[in-house]
Amino acid sequence: MASMPYEIIGGTRDPLTSLADQAQAREAIAQWQRDWPHSTIPCPMHAMLITLGRIDTVNVAFGESAGDGALVEIAQRIKHFAADELESSSAWIAARLGGGSFLLAARQECSRERWQWLAEALADAIAMPIANPEGGASLRLWPRLALMRVTENDDADSVLDRLSEVAARMRDSNRRRIDWSAGEVARSGRSNQQLEADLLAAIDRDEIEILFQPQYALDDDRLIGAEALARWEHPVIGRIGAGTLFQIAERADHVAHLSRHIARRALEEALKWPESLRLSLNITPVDLAAENFAIDFARMAERTGFSLGRITLEIIEQVLLADLDRVSRVLDQLKLFGIRIALDDFGAGFCNFRYLKVLPIDCIKLDRSMLDGVLDDERDLAVFRAIMAMADALDLKVLVEGVENEAQRDLARAEGCESYQGFFRAKPIAPGEFLKLT
Repeated sequence: MASMPYEIIGGTRDPLTSLADQAQAREAIAQWQRDWPHSTIPCPMHAMLITLGRIDTVNVAFGESAGDGALVEIAQRIKHFAADELESSSAWIAARLGGGSFLLAARQECSRERWQWLAEALADAIAMPIANPEGGASLRLWPRLALMRVTENDDADSVLDRLSEVAARMRDSNRRRIDWSAGEVARSGRSNQQLEADLLAAIDRDEIEILFQPQYALDDDRLIGAEALARWEHPVIGRIGAGTLFQIAERADHVAHLSRHIARRALEEALKWPESLRLSLNITPVDLAAENFAIDFARMAERTGFSLGRITLEIIEQVLLADLDRVSRVLDQLKLFGIRIALDDFGAGFCNFRYLKVLPIDCIKLDRSMLDGVLDDERDLAVFRAIMAMADALDLKVLVEGVENEAQRDLARAEGCESYQGFFRAKPIAPGEFLKLT
């Protein structure tokens, strides 16, 4: 997680998605304006309304449980995107306004071009396939996004009204998927083709920054390793997080190139660590689609001199949607080299528990959303404990992501988790800073 959301007061969450509800969204906007200390400078705030097409069709075709599951998944994608892509100094709130309508608002200095680009990247993330919990083909939902810069004359009601007017106009015209409240034609100022070319140049110039998210043991709080993350500081758009970075690479058909570059850089940095520390790397569907990936990855690691037995490769459910048999074969090959496998973002949306039975997984990483409400909601705690019981029965290690305070850490320890990462101990940090921790 890279930025701080607005604190949701108990009782004001959307019951389906656990995002803020409309009342809490209004209160957040009003509070930001009340608390803004500069009387002569307007509070810097941007907002976007996300409306989903085809959600009614999903309900009719697959049942309301599938539709509700899709909304939960979309909510998690919005929340994760905001945490990864918004500036670390900004406050933000993600809310479900009802039906297939969501709000993302942020208090931050942001150019029109960057907010436009963030909307385009979020639209791409939302439109990715969603696993159908009822079985069968995966689902896709197509979003439209209405954008605005909040002015000194706006209040919470006018923000929602202006965004709704844009959304209605877009729905009636059935053309653009992104538009601004001023009614101007949306332009990102940077074409996809140019952005893809920028990325390739950045890889060649070694401009993709590697950060490390420290990971700690829960029994004694000792440092046990780190997850490697990628960031790109684009000269025009600004900071781009790893998820969106790979979306750009996918359009350019350079996912494998980017993935290898990040892995190589991370391995070279991790070579400076004490031998007791482990390195976690994320791998993509494109990586696992290559029959020779395991051998190529092992050779790359050996060339850097980093021990394969100290590596954990993290996969997400999206990796598994295409060809489970192929993925299983590649993971079996990786295991032969002593590499550990972790299933990332567990609990975000739907997870097919068959994966845990048929794949050679060593660890599950509980998504940060699994901690939402777990301290004060018995149902959330019951779900958490059920997952822990399942992990124990399958002899799986459990790492908890997104630990932000001592109470969450203590609960994870008491419930039997082995390790954690999150803002409570450390944000993602540069390689030199991480080395100081060791």
